[in-house]
Amino acid sequence: MNNQDLLRIAEEFGDPVYVYDAEKIIFQYNRLISAFKDVENLRINYAVKALSNMSVLRLFNHLGAGLDTVSIQEVQIGLEAGVDPSKIIFTPNGVSLEEIEQAAELGVQINIDNLSILEQFGAKHPEVPVCIRINPHVMAGGNTNISVGHIDSKFGISIHQIPHTLRIVENTGMNINGIHMHTGSDILDIDVFLYASEILFESAKQFKDLEFLDFGSGFKVPYKEGDIETNIEELGQKLTKRFKDFCKSYGRKLTLAFEPGKFLVSEAGKFLVKVNVIKQTTSTVFAQVDSGFNHLIRPMFYGSRHEIHNISNSQGRERFYSVVGYICETDTFASNRKIEEIKEGDILSFSNAGAYSFSMASNYNSRFRPPEVLWYEGKAHLIRERETFEDLLKGQVAVDFEKLASVE
Repeated sequence: MNNQDLLRIAEEFGDPVYVYDAEKIIFQYNRLISAFKDVENLRINYAVKALSNMSVLRLFNHLGAGLDTVSIQEVQIGLEAGVDPSKIIFTPNGVSLEEIEQAAELGVQINIDNLSILEQFGAKHPEVPVCIRINPHVMAGGNTNISVGHIDSKFGISIHQIPHTLRIVENTGMNINGIHMHTGSDILDIDVFLYASEILFESAKQFKDLEFLDFGSGFKVPYKEGDIETNIEELGQKLTKRFKDFCKSYGRKLTLAFEPGKFLVSEAGKFLVKVNVIKQTTSTVFAQVDSGFNHLIRPMFYGSRHEIHNISNSQGRERFYSVVGYICETDTFASNRKIEEIKEGDILSFSNAGAYSFSMASNYNSRFRPPEVLWYEGKAHLIRERETFEDLLKGQVAVDFEKLASVE
């Protein structure tokens, strides 16, 4: 998928628009599979929250992946996409017992991360296999909002509460078939990941009927040329050896599971916007585009960096611009960034827009959410239509104040 392809997509489907390259998704999936090729039983569960379009889920199902879900709605979308419930794991946080029971009725793998729900669910449904999410108390991740395995995190059952967990399991007679952890996202140092894995292995020893160990994900992807990323190949070599040793000592061949999201789809995504205005102030040249944090909130929420290129003038001389949106608050995508010379009407392409872009989009300022396009085998396929004014009004109920006033 080159710049000319992207320009044709912007012309055909309008702008702004999200575009996903299926070839890159497949490449990343196969790269992960290859890194752990010596693991006999490997399960890759795609983290739906990163990008939940049904066609993307169907692609992962076609590749053989399972799904990692965090809400009952994600479970239902996965089932609608044709994924077998046995290949879906449900890992919510802080949801009601009723939602977990609803997921169990659909036949998916349940993953529980607090003692209260564990005890309640075990007492009512001891026959349903349950995975336990532990908190390894390891600080890892590229931002405090995505570091979820530290001691003050709301996620997981503390490793110091394992004795209490075992008591609940014994009292209820429930079946614990998996142990899970997730330390955070954008993990660069694989030694931190391996250290946390040792904690998972140590915890797993205390449960006798396990079928799988889920190591979460959080692998870092590059955000600019020459950027550092998680060395998946080295991690695969080192963790595979350690996992095999654990299985031997445990006395049973287990499944090794991961739940990558960003790693699989981030680099596959481009977000295309049009430049409405070039605004020169006393100190800055603003390129004001037809989008804002209603469509791409990550730079404002996480401070994330997205490379920006002017695909309408890809060979142009680079100049410094601040790229900003049209929202009635500060929504800066890039400050004082070198970009190929920009004119009004040019199309800019934001990289790394596959993960947490559309899925975190909103109708703030009553703006429509853009369409989504999947580039597959050299063709552009519309996989979500652009929203319309009718979509904004859907579900709203108009109160007739004149009628109410006459009744009073």
